[in-house]
Amino acid sequence: MMHENSLGTYLKDRRAKLDPTAFGFPPRRRRTPGLRREEVAQRANISATWYTWLEQGRGGAPSADVLDRIARAMMLTSAEREHLFLLGLGRLPAARYHAPEGISPRLQRVLDTLEYSPAFIRTATWDVIAWNRAAAAVLTDYSTLPDGQRNVLRLMFRDSHVRAAQPNWQSIARYVVASFRADVARAGAAGNVQSLVDELCATSPEFATMWRDNDVQGQHGDGTKVLQHPIAGSLSMEFSSFAVDGRPDLNMVVYNPVTPAGADKIRALLK
Repeated sequence: MMHENSLGTYLKDRRAKLDPTAFGFPPRRRRTPGLRREEVAQRANISATWYTWLEQGRGGAPSADVLDRIARAMMLTSAEREHLFLLGLGRLPAARYHAPEGISPRLQRVLDTLEYSPAFIRTATWDVIAWNRAAAAVLTDYSTLPDGQRNVLRLMFRDSHVRAAQPNWQSIARYVVASFRADVARAGAAGNVQSLVDELCATSPEFATMWRDNDVQGQHGDGTKVLQHPIAGSLSMEFSSFAVDGRPDLNMVVYNPVTPAGADKIRALLK
């Protein structure tokens, strides 16, 4: 591999930028800024000699576990941790999923600006955590559901109203299951959804069959969806999916009515 010297330079640069007092080390006089090598090694629970060799480009490539310990020891950001793995191993680290706590007010305002376009934000495990008025009127009024129930997969298999709105439910449900499986695997969140999968396997024979098929659907950022709304009737909408900048754990899904008549139907629902 050709990464060791670059790795050593990166480690020394990161180490020099760290404030010892922020890591609980005494603010005594230091000849050089940042943490000492032995202090990083101590926090990472590796030998000071081995860490010194890493900075000097000796000893071969480190393991993913060692790099992960160093990343935690230095409190690296997600981007810095990824760069560390690229330098040390030539690949990104395995995905680690952390359930998001919510969205910023600014992002909610983006949703609200889309007045007649149903839009929502979902996590990698397909929990809906934000939506606009149009989404509540056309898709599902998520505000009436408990937090743990606002999951697209659960709604598809457990909500009779959502099922009735899909003219070709069987095909759409199979696509949803395959896409969900791919997103969860990509995010490293299999453990986070196991209870949901177990619940749906126990309560829905259709889901259990589709899940056992192990189909995986690649990412499709756009398409057309037809809904049978109980008040507005048939609604044909184009949908687009967008990654949220700075939040790789989130996706924004936006539906736009295909025809002016469809837009008029949504306007009428919101009056």
